[in-house]
Formats: sequence, structure tokens, C-alpha cells
Amino acid sequence: MRLQKYMADAGVASRRACEQLILGGRVTVNGTVAHLGMTVEEGDQVLFDGNPLAPATRRVVVLLYKPRGVVCTSSDPEGRRTVQDYFKDVPERLYNVGRLDLNSEGLLLLTNDGELANRMMHPRFGITKTYYVVCEGKLTASQLHKLTNGVELDDGPTAPAIIRNVRPTPSGGTALSITIREGRNRQIRRMIEAVGHKTLRLKREAYGPLTLGALRPGQWRYLTDSEIEQLYTASQIKQ
Repeated sequence: MRLQKYMADAGVASRRACEQLILGGRVTVNGTVAHLGMTVEEGDQVLFDGNPLAPATRRVVVLLYKPRGVVCTSSDPEGRRTVQDYFKDVPERLYNVGRLDLNSEGLLLLTNDGELANRMMHPRFGITKTYYVVCEGKLTASQLHKLTNGVELDDGPTAPAIIRNVRPTPSGGTALSITIREGRNRQIRRMIEAVGHKTLRLKREAYGPLTLGALRPGQWRYLTDSEIEQLYTASQIKQ
């Protein structure tokens, strides 16, 4: 097996990212600094930054309903709960597929498949993400048009979005559904701010073909083999 595939199967990163790690001299095979083109056989010792790697014994993807107030890191210096706290009894090492900020909630995927995680996050594959948004004040037709066709952010204009189910809230705000194919940091909040409003609630309801279903905040489940295959198809990963 190619070394970069072995590393990706171990959940380190995508194959391409693993190639860069190999080039950076951070990987050894049987005590020798690895180079591109190396293959790995059963019984070989592979170390990444001095830590032993082993290919995953099973492919795992979980779907978590991340509550508000939970951070998407493995640890937190302020002692806040992290998404990893939900998976202390899961033997596999799981990586987030993207993030949701502290005050956002909803669908978060975690997996031990580095290749899948990186492809799902890469804008090249255009995997959709749908959010339920509540913002302050009334969104005008002009502002909705801007959100649909793209708004200018400090890191460039956004791609077109799909806006659905726009309706007023009892408190005078606006609720709506936004679907995007990008994944910039805090993108939805920044889009709403760019048209003059503050986001009060942000919940990711769907990621690609997956939805929260009946899960409640803090609950999670393993994806079925069929659901994982759907993600591989969406990410254009050949099996």
C-alpha cells in the first residue's frame, strides 16, 4: 500500500496532505525517514511526528447534533465542553468534518477517514450545507437578493446561495433557510452581517445528503454503510 494512502486510512489527513507531511520529513518507516513513492507492508512500523500509526480497522462516520456552548476542538483551555467529550468511549480517533462556532448548533460530522473529511470540506466538490437562521430585524427584498447572488466579505465575494422559507418571527426578526456550497469561517454570520443584520440563532440542518432527523442536542449516531457510500459518491472518492 502507498504510504500516503496508509496515512490517510489512519485518519491523519487527505492523501495529498499526507504527501506534504512526507516531504516535510515528519514520517518514518522502520526507522528511516520516508520519501514519496514508498510502500508499506504488514508489520512495518510507521511513525508520524514520532507517534505510531496504524490503518483504521473500520471506517467510522458519526453524526452529532452539536449543542450551543460546545467547542469543536479536542481540548479547551477555558474548560468548556468539547465535541470530543461525547466520544470518549469510541475507540477510533475521530476528526471533525469542518466546524460550528461556539454559539452555533446542529449537524456536525466526525470521522476517522482523513480523505473523506478533507474532500467534504473542500469547496471544489461543492457539497451543500443548509442552515436555519434567525436574525434581528426584517430582511428586505434587496438584502435577500444580495444574499442569494453573493455578498462581499473581507476574504472575497461569496458564491450564490439558495434562500428559502423566509418569514417573520414574533419578536420582529426574520427566520430563513440558507444553503451554501462553501465553508468559510463563520460564513453565514458574516453574510448576514454584510447586509446589515445580526444573527441570533444559527443551526446547521443538513450536510450533503444527511439531515439531523430526530436527534436532539447532544445526541449522536453512527452513519450506516449506505449513508457513508453516499458521502463517498458526493466527495468523488473511488472505492
